[in-house]
Amino acid sequence: MNHDEQADQLAGEIAALAHSTGRTVAVAESLTGGRICAALAAAESASQWFRGGVVAYASEVKHTVLHVADGPVVNASAAHAMGVGVRDLLDADLGLAITGAGGPAPQDDQEPGTVFLAVVDGSESGSEPVERHIDGDPGQVCATAATEALTLLAERLRLPAVTSSGAVGCG
Repeated sequence: MNHDEQADQLAGEIAALAHSTGRTVAVAESLTGGRICAALAAAESASQWFRGGVVAYASEVKHTVLHVADGPVVNASAAHAMGVGVRDLLDADLGLAITGAGGPAPQDDQEPGTVFLAVVDGSESGSEPVERHIDGDPGQVCATAATEALTLLAERLRLPAVTSSGAVGCG
């Protein structure tokens, strides 16, 4: 199965999980340039659970729109801030964020293929950003990173919902 087929399959799973739990999703993408949003928007009943996304490719967009702190944007704290920013901006239950160095050159002292992912909900527990190292050319890094992000989102949607007050519920 190629990356596009994997993304479509994961988006279908995410659609079912979001729909069954009544949760909404927003996405902040950097190096994947909209691939994640495209997969989610094409999934079943997306208008009911997918709030939208922000493709914040430029560092200044991350800083001004998503409120990422000044400084490097390819790190765990930037991914977390992007997730919080897009969740708040689009009034979603979950904010998925991805930032990284796609290559061929390093960025912010991170080697090509270094990717940071975060899924942020109303709690601080379980929202720790994840670091991945992906081999390949920039296109391969982006495709694999999008699949990794969708996988992480599906995993989070399988967990009980957490409200902004930190309360745990069924959805």
